[in-house]
Amino acid sequence: MLRLLWNLSNRVRLFLRTYMPTNILLDALRTRRGLKWGVPAMLIAAPYLLGAWLLTVWISDGGPGWLNLLVLLFIWNALKFLVNGPITLVLLVRARTAERRARRSAGRSMANRAPSAEAAGLSTTNA
Repeated sequence: MLRLLWNLSNRVRLFLRTYMPTNILLDALRTRRGLKWGVPAMLIAAPYLLGAWLLTVWISDGGPGWLNLLVLLFIWNALKFLVNGPITLVLLVRARTAERRARRSAGRSMANRAPSAEAAGLSTTNA
């Protein structure tokens, strides 16, 4: 029974990560190329929060109760983008630090190389 629940939860997670637009966007933001867009993407939370507010107004004015599910969905998506911004900022700093470290070590290894025979003026051919 536990194995069945585990497999079901894995399949649901895979479906949500593959086909839901916010999850696709968040996955793209977590790539090295997308890390710089993490903090500006926090602004996407504003329309979600506005939509949640508008739906709550509609519900309080006599709208259908099932709209509460959409309110929860909008708030959840807004929180995902708000939390993702600082996370991508930290990941960007770590990636840039690692890249800088790699450039420095590559530069040092080039500077510490022994000079080759041709650079020292020792040619193998007799002219």
